[in-house]
Amino acid sequence: MQKVTEKVFKLTPPGGLFDETVIHNLFPDSSDGARALMVHRACQAGEILRLKPGIFVLGPPYRKSEPHPFVVAGVLHSPSHISLESALAYHGLIPEAVYQVSGVTAGRSREFSTPLGVFSFRRVPAQAPRAGVEAVAVARNAWAFIAAPLRAIADAVYLRKEITWNRNGLGYLTESLRIEEDDLRSLSFEALDEILDSIRSRRVRAYIEGLKGAVNHVG
Repeated sequence: MQKVTEKVFKLTPPGGLFDETVIHNLFPDSSDGARALMVHRACQAGEILRLKPGIFVLGPPYRKSEPHPFVVAGVLHSPSHISLESALAYHGLIPEAVYQVSGVTAGRSREFSTPLGVFSFRRVPAQAPRAGVEAVAVARNAWAFIAAPLRAIADAVYLRKEITWNRNGLGYLTESLRIEEDDLRSLSFEALDEILDSIRSRRVRAYIEGLKGAVNHVG
């Protein structure tokens, strides 16, 4: 086992995830070049996997717990939250998709192809990026920001510029996203105002308000 792998292994980072700050703290007397060489050798040996510059995860034999994909997403691109199909699947509204983890960010869109999978982040400008987003414990000592169903729908509608309530109605949700109409009737609209005030899109507002009326939500 490489020296850097052994030291990180002893720290037992949740999911085996760590960053270059950890390496610096473990080897404070080494030069940047020496630390980079140690990490390179561990990566060459397959003991450490590089997710992006400065972000790493221990290889499968060396981590004591598996990294949750939603936690990995938060580490790769911040600030961001899990949304779109990933959030809708998490809430049980659509069949689970395993192809990639979908997130939304108020920053620039990014996509990361990593040894742990593909992570895609789409830009949705928002005055309050956490509107309609919840901090959820997805594993032991592991939290992730996940869009509530209404926010995930608002994000999806924002990104599909051709979708309008007058043209598509519930069909976009029931046919394109395959959400059951009965499940739509159980949606919580508690965060409606803060979501719409944050995203500030007249098209999204019209869609979400149309959705609320269509499912006969009261209150």
